[in-house]
Formats: sequence, structure tokens, C-alpha cells
Amino acid sequence: MVTADLSTREYVTHSVVALHGELDLADAASVMAVLAAAAARNPRIIVDLAALEFIDCCALAVLGRVRVQARQNGGDLLIAAPRGQVRRILDLTGLIDVFSVHASVGEALRTAGWPPVLAAG
Repeated sequence: MVTADLSTREYVTHSVVALHGELDLADAASVMAVLAAAAARNPRIIVDLAALEFIDCCALAVLGRVRVQARQNGGDLLIAAPRGQVRRILDLTGLIDVFSVHASVGEALRTAGWPPVLAAG
């Protein structure tokens, strides 16, 4: 049973991947594939967690692996808008201080200096 869904928006300067629902072991591999592909196209990624209700340790590990991949390619993975349980899990694990966490996608863009330029085409 798939409990997580995602959508991506591609920009010239970055990619935004929005996660929705509950992200756990069942969906971690498919989310890893999407995020890794996004990082391969453009290593500057913002993961929007505003609509994510739950995340487990497997999914947190996915975010960490993609962050390493993005950084190795000259970019970064920023987290935007974690709420409720997701924010609490980031706090409890100490990852709130490891990832670059922002209140919104807009704040992440401003902080990173990545202008929200739409992709051509």
C-alpha cells in the first residue's frame, strides 16, 4: 500500500520535490529513485515537507543519502516546511540541526540564493 505521494517542480536553478502523506520503508526506495534522479539533473534540491504527515528512519536515511549526492555534485538538499510529527522526528533525532531546515520553500530559496527561475521549454 502506497502511503506517500510526491510531485516535482523543475526550475533552471533548482528542483523542488514535495512529499505528501506518510513516508516510510514501503515508499523509501521509490522516493530515493526520484530524489536521486532529481539530484543527477540538478544537485540543488528543496524537499517540501509541508504536506508530509509522517516520516520514519528509512525515509530520513534517504534524505541523508541524497543530500550527500547533491553535495558531491556541488549542490545541496534543503528541507522546507516540516510540520507536526515530521518536525518532531527531526527534532528528536537531532537532524533538525544537520539539515538546512526552513519554514517555507520561499525561505529556503532566499537563504540559498537560488532564484525561482522557471525551466525553459
